Amino acid sequence: MEQILKDVPDYIRRLVPYPPGKPRDELEREYGIRDSIKLASNENDLGPSPRAVDSIEGILGELHRYPDGSCYYLKQALARRFEVSPANIVVGNGSNELIDFLCRIFIREGRNAISSRPSFLVYNKMVQINGGENRIVPLKKSTHDLHAIAATVDENTRLIFLDNPNNPMGTVIREKDMSEFLAGLPDHLLVVLDEAYGEFVRPGTDWAEGNGLFPSDSRIIILRTFSKAYGLAGLRVGYGIMHEDVASLCDRVRQPFNVNLPAEAGALAALSDTSHLESTLENTWNGMIKLFKAIQGFGCVPFESNTNFMIVDTHRKAKEVFEAMLRKGVIIRSMDSYGFPTYIRITVGTPRENERFIHSFSEVLNEIPKIQGRG
Repeated sequence: MEQILKDVPDYIRRLVPYPPGKPRDELEREYGIRDSIKLASNENDLGPSPRAVDSIEGILGELHRYPDGSCYYLKQALARRFEVSPANIVVGNGSNELIDFLCRIFIREGRNAISSRPSFLVYNKMVQINGGENRIVPLKKSTHDLHAIAATVDENTRLIFLDNPNNPMGTVIREKDMSEFLAGLPDHLLVVLDEAYGEFVRPGTDWAEGNGLFPSDSRIIILRTFSKAYGLAGLRVGYGIMHEDVASLCDRVRQPFNVNLPAEAGALAALSDTSHLESTLENTWNGMIKLFKAIQGFGCVPFESNTNFMIVDTHRKAKEVFEAMLRKGVIIRSMDSYGFPTYIRITVGTPRENERFIHSFSEVLNEIPKIQGRG
């Protein structure tokens, strides 16, 4: 074993495993709490579409069959939705798998990708797995610094990752800024617009939605997911929209049957249930307004967001706030590991969950003193 492990490259050894959260049941046992609510993972707390659930239940008797390896019907439906060809679409085991495909195809030793900090952690991980260099550009005023990103590009850059809206800040890139950015880029790279939270952007918002840029710019790749607005995080279905030649390369590296049978059935049904999506968006937007006003009233600083979550500067140690909220049965996310020692992130929940958060948060703020000089 020692001999074989010596051959493992350093860029693999330096990888840090993704730190999964503990199961809710285990947290409840550990902290002696019951009926906890989870507002930490940006899930859709309304749950999946009833139509999707019915479709999944209807397919359970077919689990001895392999899924459709091409996701034919789902790709047809997505092509109609985005007015592209099915040849432009690749379906994956979550949008994470699409990031994996792109890095396996375009990144290797001597090649680099560019992403922002903070942003989705998987970009850096997948680039490193493939031996490439991930060049990280800090956000500017909580959004992508497109000028600095463009200045970081060189002849070995192959991918630029832009989560739009950004996770965790919830900001978006404006259309004018994106147009100027794309106009100044060379042709030897691809721009990956990760729109995992794109459905949550309010109508009329000035944002550079990928569908308005593709297919006029063949460098654009759009990533979306059924995990967030569609409430299917447990099934892992994502998709990418891209030039057909890039899609063909993704299909070459894609494992056969990478999307399971219930996931295909559920995603297809969820896509057709526009009323459930509308209910999700209404719940999110109304909940965001209520949470924002309440948090502001407590003397904390909530950040406006184009997603189903928001960042809050508590003016207190985020880890202490996280622990105190957990003891009250409310699971949130501390942003300390992102370099924001006083920030938390919360997901908009159901009206009942939002009320419980507000009540518990007000108690915690009275229990934990502010950091001197903050707020």
